[in-house]
Amino acid sequence: MQELTPMMQQYMEIKQKVKDCILFFRLGDFYEMFFDDAIVASKELEIALTARDCGNNEKAPMCGVPYHSAHSYIAKLIEKGYKVAICEQVEDPKLAKGVVKREITRIITPGTFIDENFSRSNNFICCVTEVENGFALTFVDISTGEMYACLVENDTQKLINEISKYTPNEILVSLSEPDIYEVLKRNYNTFIQRVNFIDIDKCYELINTHIQIATVDDTIALSVGNLLNYLVETQKISFNYIKKFEFYKIQNYLQIDFNTRRNLELTESIITRSKKNSLLGILDQAKTSMGSRLIKKWLERPLIDVVEINRRLDAVEELYNNFTLLVQIEELLDGIYDIERLSSKFAYKSINAKDLISLKKSIEVLPRLKELLSKFSSNLLKELCSNLDTLDDVYELIHSSIDENASVSLKEGGIIKEGYDEDVDRLRNISKNSKELLIQYEEKERNLTGIKNLKIGYNKVFGYYIEVTKSNYSLVPERYIRKQTLANAERYVTEELKKLEDEIVNAEQKLIDLEYQLFCEIRDRVESQIDRIQKTASCITIIDALCSFARVAIDNRYTKPAVYLGDRIFIKNGRHPVVEKMIGHSNFVPNDTELDSNQNRVLIITGPNMAGKSTYMRQVALIVIMAQMGCFVPAEEAQIGIVDKIFSRIGASDDISSGQSTFMVEMSEVANILKNATSKSLIIFDEVGRGTSTYDGLSIAWAVLEYVADKTRIGAKTLFATHYHELTELEDKIPGVKNYRVDVKEEGKNIIFLRKIVRGGCDSSYGIHVARLAGIPEEVLQRAEQILKKLEEADINRKEAKKLRREIKREFTEQIEFFSYKKDEIIEKIENIDILNITPIQALNILSELKHEIIKAKERQLL
Repeated sequence: MQELTPMMQQYMEIKQKVKDCILFFRLGDFYEMFFDDAIVASKELEIALTARDCGNNEKAPMCGVPYHSAHSYIAKLIEKGYKVAICEQVEDPKLAKGVVKREITRIITPGTFIDENFSRSNNFICCVTEVENGFALTFVDISTGEMYACLVENDTQKLINEISKYTPNEILVSLSEPDIYEVLKRNYNTFIQRVNFIDIDKCYELINTHIQIATVDDTIALSVGNLLNYLVETQKISFNYIKKFEFYKIQNYLQIDFNTRRNLELTESIITRSKKNSLLGILDQAKTSMGSRLIKKWLERPLIDVVEINRRLDAVEELYNNFTLLVQIEELLDGIYDIERLSSKFAYKSINAKDLISLKKSIEVLPRLKELLSKFSSNLLKELCSNLDTLDDVYELIHSSIDENASVSLKEGGIIKEGYDEDVDRLRNISKNSKELLIQYEEKERNLTGIKNLKIGYNKVFGYYIEVTKSNYSLVPERYIRKQTLANAERYVTEELKKLEDEIVNAEQKLIDLEYQLFCEIRDRVESQIDRIQKTASCITIIDALCSFARVAIDNRYTKPAVYLGDRIFIKNGRHPVVEKMIGHSNFVPNDTELDSNQNRVLIITGPNMAGKSTYMRQVALIVIMAQMGCFVPAEEAQIGIVDKIFSRIGASDDISSGQSTFMVEMSEVANILKNATSKSLIIFDEVGRGTSTYDGLSIAWAVLEYVADKTRIGAKTLFATHYHELTELEDKIPGVKNYRVDVKEEGKNIIFLRKIVRGGCDSSYGIHVARLAGIPEEVLQRAEQILKKLEEADINRKEAKKLRREIKREFTEQIEFFSYKKDEIIEKIENIDILNITPIQALNILSELKHEIIKAKERQLL
């Protein structure tokens, strides 16, 4: 077998370094793939598979994509779960001796892919590091320069909850943690890698080199350092632009677990898995991508700091009350580019002239924005105004140097504005006006020599020349250099003409090279101010989010909640923000809510299916979340005592992948709530116990309700929807438990849902009525009514039998001091009663006989 060609030998050496990647190997204007990579890529990208002579007896499979459109192909491969290694030519092919030098310049993975279309969403990569007593988590979005870190106690459910907030597209976990790796694989349909982690000293070295954050604990440093190590190895750049580092404590925010976020549809609809018809879809009216990302972050981590919540609320209130100023600010924000994402483009040297023009246009509105903000008096808006750097110097630099109509490509010229650089202006003039320059030179030589028919010509052999006829030979000056003799003329060149020719012929390339050189200098000067740019972007982001909240409040008739440290939640005419938006404000029936830690601790809510129990409970939770975000709420009035955690147990489904039944999933979620809820929590239970038999379900629901209501155990504010009407008895037995029902109106065999929550329990589930509304055939409904009647009659018998037992027990208790042999006789008679197969009349007769015997026994003092 022949040896590989030098180029293919180079390819194979580089490929050995990235065996787990598809290698994009730069050849001229294409990225080529070979061998197995080519076979995979041609199939996944649906491009032609060809072959290339590689020096062996057989040709190598090959496919390729143009380098200028490679991004879209890379995106497809990343989406399908592949990693892509980019191998570039790192020397000028014209200067290369032998094979052009090539190196891997970047490895692209799902968590390090930067969307050139600037998605409004973050793209986080997560690093999970097992530490003493738990896990250290670090999240970074390299496109925006955001980095967050936290500690999670040794609880896999809490680990999953925290990771889910960021929806990372890539997760790194240590090779020494197979159990955690498997847990993550089961719970996330994302790219998860097991990697070798580095030691603490190397971690600190990377932290000090790249992000220069304040001193952090060793446990956090391990996670941050290992993530940085992975990024440096794959991206081959410095991460000095990551300035927004935040170490936060989970308990400093309102904790909402994964199931609750899903059940409440905070960021996406359960049905469509999209932002539409979610709370985020309602709240996000931001004008910039930066604002949209911040609103999502605020929604994932609502505050528990009353002072900070009210700072936001006061700012929103001022914007709400100054509609004209709000509209003007929104108009300015609408023209602002995604400045946060520029940081990474500077780092990757991928920023172009269009990006700088977009940055300039963004900066252009800042003086006016600062002027408008200065009109406000709330603390947060005043602080934002003070911190807003208008970046005048950056604006002037870009404005004076970069042409407004510059192309995206940096190697086509037309980047530098006229008047910025003399050499650029001269070369551009030469390139555009070469014919006129030659005419001017020809005229000058005619005047200097007196040769009236002197002319400038051009051919491929000599280039530009001066032609003089025979009759004028005597007038040719000594500085003319003879190049060619013709029959009737001589051709000459001069040093000045050679210089002019060189400028004309090479002006375009020289101009392109000079413009690129100047652009790089300008880019680096702008990048040197990246700290200021990022701080300004942060101010704009917060302003945009606050304006979005004010706009949503105005458009949807929301009001400012009173948020305080108490434990009372009072909502007057509260509404579900998403449902109201879907069906219209006038069609939504608002409801009041009162919850506290004393007399209104647990609200048992009964009523038929479809009557609105779930909507009501969800709206209470959403109003609390919105208030603690610093947002106005859909209610006429709201007083919100700070909540530390929100839990919900709504709906159920089999978890087939882990072999868990509906009931097992339900009980696992209930267990998680009972384990983690506190007296400051808000709990929503919807139909606990319905996944098993009636008696088992009732007993579990009863016990759970008692447990959460008990102040010595949890004592949390709880909304408890149920079809177990027996639970309504607890109102009289447990302090703080109150019965409510969703009111309905019966009209013959039909019911009308009034959607109103009123005091008192409900003694019917109206199941057959609901089935009729759903369109079940009348024949089936009539049969159901017959069966229901029989069951109710049997239930009456059971109730009478229970009543009998209670009365007998009461009599026994009254006479307990006279226990004697007669007691056993009466007990035996009671035990022999078939309570499920006697009529009410028979039960009363038996009761009468037993009572008569007891009276006689008492008279004889036999009992």
